[in-house]
Amino acid sequence: MINKLIAKIQKTNAPIVVGLDPMMKYVPQWIQDKAFAEYGETLEGAAEAIWQYNKGIVDAIYDLVPAVKPQIAMYEQFGIPGLIAFKKTVDYCKEKELVVIGDIKRGDIGSTSEAYAVGHLGKVSVGSNSFYGFDEDFVTVNPYLGSDGVTPFTKVCKEEGKGIFVLVKTSNPSSGEFQDRALDGRPLYELVGEKVKEWGADCMPGEGNYSYVGAVVGATYPEQGKILRELMPNTFILVPGYGAQGGKGADLVHFFNEDGLGAIINSSRGIIAAYQQEKYARFGEQAYAEASRAAVIDMREDIAQALQK
Repeated sequence: MINKLIAKIQKTNAPIVVGLDPMMKYVPQWIQDKAFAEYGETLEGAAEAIWQYNKGIVDAIYDLVPAVKPQIAMYEQFGIPGLIAFKKTVDYCKEKELVVIGDIKRGDIGSTSEAYAVGHLGKVSVGSNSFYGFDEDFVTVNPYLGSDGVTPFTKVCKEEGKGIFVLVKTSNPSSGEFQDRALDGRPLYELVGEKVKEWGADCMPGEGNYSYVGAVVGATYPEQGKILRELMPNTFILVPGYGAQGGKGADLVHFFNEDGLGAIINSSRGIIAAYQQEKYARFGEQAYAEASRAAVIDMREDIAQALQK
């Protein structure tokens, strides 16, 4: 799957992943009204609204980008109907031949981590049959519990040809409370990066230079990104924090390798709620998806210009 992701990045010339993180405050009122008219102001109505909202965005941007990243918490808040909307979103994106990165941040021990891995990347056995659960192509994984929490995912990745992105240096302001703490004279995030490199060395595809064990490193910490890029040369980096969180194209240069690959940049509300920004206000609520398309094009140009310098 890592090679498929790379091929789609090269085809679209857009190392971009769109975060499908719907909040009701982002969903245009006309979509909400239509969903509530059918299902009422219920969890089912909310789930229908976010599904239709997602579908409009995907229809507008699927030809421009290689991947999407739905954040499962934004769906879980609406209970079982929300999870159904999550699954419908995953399936629809795959129909559009987008690579799907499930932003689930799972990571536990033993059988629990195995169940997460099977549920999101692999197949679960039911009697003599087996079924895919959510069936994403990649998922994000929290490494805090160590190898016990990660190896069940790499095992399923080997079986299914899929991948993971391990949290190394996240984009949030308080990430340094733990991730920057010194251990043996080095920040913890460097030690996690070395572990990701180690896990990745055992998870290389038959061809290509990148492991299917990737890393998450925030755009808001470009200097740390430079260090980690050098530390993990064969690791693909998922970079959140662009746009609404303050990351800019100029911050991204060191996340890429000399081959122009090695990183994919995430933008969530900066794209999916673009119509609410002054820059794209001309589109209005009715054309929210067209605003998202315009935001993707602007982001692609921003990154391309930064990489050319």
